[in-house]
Amino acid sequence: MITLLDYGAGNVRSVRNAIKKLGFEIKDAASAKDINQAEKLIFPGVGSFGSAMTRLRELGYIDALRDYLLADRPFLGICLGLHTLFAGSEESPGIEGLGIIPGAVSRFDLGLAPLAIPHIGWNGIQRRKDSVIFDNYENEKLYFVHSYRAMETEANRGWILTTTNYGEEFISSINRGNVCATQFHPEKSGAAGLKILRNFLAADKVLELNSKPAAADSETKLAKRIIACLDVRSNDNGDLIVTKGDQYDVRNEGEVRNLGKPVELASRYFNEGADEITFLNITGFRDFPLEDQPMLEVLKRTSEQVFVPLTIGGGIRDFTDSRGRDYSALDVASEYFRSGADKISIGSDAVYTAEKYLRLGRHDNPISRISARYGSQAVVISVDPRRIYVKDETEAAGHHVIKTTLPGPNGEEYCWYQCTVKGGREGRDLDALTQAQICEKLGAGEILLNCIDRDGTNMGFDLELINLIRDNVGIPVIASSGAGCPAHFAEVFAGTKAEAALAAGIFHRREVPIGEVKDYLTNTGVEIRK
Repeated sequence: MITLLDYGAGNVRSVRNAIKKLGFEIKDAASAKDINQAEKLIFPGVGSFGSAMTRLRELGYIDALRDYLLADRPFLGICLGLHTLFAGSEESPGIEGLGIIPGAVSRFDLGLAPLAIPHIGWNGIQRRKDSVIFDNYENEKLYFVHSYRAMETEANRGWILTTTNYGEEFISSINRGNVCATQFHPEKSGAAGLKILRNFLAADKVLELNSKPAAADSETKLAKRIIACLDVRSNDNGDLIVTKGDQYDVRNEGEVRNLGKPVELASRYFNEGADEITFLNITGFRDFPLEDQPMLEVLKRTSEQVFVPLTIGGGIRDFTDSRGRDYSALDVASEYFRSGADKISIGSDAVYTAEKYLRLGRHDNPISRISARYGSQAVVISVDPRRIYVKDETEAAGHHVIKTTLPGPNGEEYCWYQCTVKGGREGRDLDALTQAQICEKLGAGEILLNCIDRDGTNMGFDLELINLIRDNVGIPVIASSGAGCPAHFAEVFAGTKAEAALAAGIFHRREVPIGEVKDYLTNTGVEIRK
């Protein structure tokens, strides 16, 4: 029997689903007594260090957890579950951790530019010693998403199982006796992660070292991510479908384009090698009670079959349903996380938040609220700009203007990128870079950068837009809109610092398989997850 420590924060559904898929029984810890009686305990920490430790204290779990760990009983901590083993974290000064491992967790060095923080994506590990949990592991890449990391010290050296490189070498997993923890997410690391998780679940003595010598791994490298995006909405018959538009128009001859069912397509992309799956809920379903949102069921069913990160966007805002019940953006995000999402994406409301920031400065807003509860790595901002051409830099005072190599309809050599809302139907007096920088200040951890002008054109990504944003923010950027062939993915990674590239229509219509994109990137020397 596997006991899961679900303290009510973030996405633990994926861990639960992974354990079930591997054929093991699972129960949730509902009291300190359940921790004391656990045969094997898994702590999938999600969110911020401070909120996690505060919640554990409120539930009365601290002493039981310490006793369990000090007794050297089988334990697997994941991500924040690793951080809480330390005495504290720079993320939440003054809040004590469990104190099992000496020292404190700290933020990645901000001097690592041009590397973005958070560290998001697929990276490798270097083994210091061997462990049962890495039996049959063949140096595949694993999924990381974090802004804080543990560094090696003389006091903690005996705990270190693996390290990983991201501008510096940090601790990516630990073990001593039967206690182990990983910075990466095995439940989100595809087949490789499930193999590691199975090894922990099946071992009689969780971390009894085997006789094999440690592998001589080379320095690890972060892979560029290929993301499949599914625009989900109801068609005219009320069925939930995946669609795709041109410049955001999803209708063809009066009918909503139907490119398949969301769960089936997401499963297909997982099997084809997609590094992440993004759902954009373009209907909104805002008249539904939150508990009846159709996308919640999509997430739940997808997380049973797909073991890579899931992002959901659309409808994450304050709203009142048809019964008159009020929900905050944090309420909506929390329900999405509990249903299987790893990250949420905010679109139009991020524009409104940035506009309000320009008027009022820092204020209560959904980005900061969600980030404070779940961590910045859980908040993606979807930016949907279009080009506005101008004769010179003075014509768009107050906006970030670039000199473009793609002249406008009247030969204009300058342009700025206007933010839009309501699915691109309404332009605002705000430019994309200003929005991105404000949202980063407020706590966003990633930018999904679309381009209305390129959407559905198969002309390739707008490299000028991507460089404008990525060169001036410190968080990862996902390039979107315009991909039409594998060469476009190679171009965006060669011509910009974007950490990921996203596509939709060409994958849905099987014009360009994900595997073909990855083969092309491998042949051109781009680091990817194979």
